[in-house]
Amino acid sequence: MIPAAELHHVAYVVTDLDAALPLFVDRYGLVEELREVMPDQGVEAVMLRAGGAGVELITPLDPGAAIARFLDKRGEGLHHVAFGVADVAATLAELAAAGVELIDTAPRRGLGGHLVAFVHPRSGAGALTELVQTGDGHPG
Repeated sequence: MIPAAELHHVAYVVTDLDAALPLFVDRYGLVEELREVMPDQGVEAVMLRAGGAGVELITPLDPGAAIARFLDKRGEGLHHVAFGVADVAATLAELAAAGVELIDTAPRRGLGGHLVAFVHPRSGAGALTELVQTGDGHPG
């Protein structure tokens, strides 16, 4: 059994980060915590603090990247839900042993330098699920 995870963040795909920010900052009072270009994933992302969890806004930079294909197919909106776990690699191993379909079989670097991995929507009630290693010295 995997130790209880906590909600880390929810992520939205948007066409334009600067146009989307006022919706969350001015309207809901969220605070911009981190903004980063991640060339290996073909995206730019902003993490907003919403109490004990976050709201991540993601926009594609590479028209061939997975996020761009998602945006083209589904439009702007909810992309994934992320749960914080103590050890992403160990959690992936436990999930794989339980027959959970994974996108990532090993952790990779995500926003803010966190180790992250994704669980396929077929194993997440139709929603993409991200695992984020918490307590690793990275913000958020």
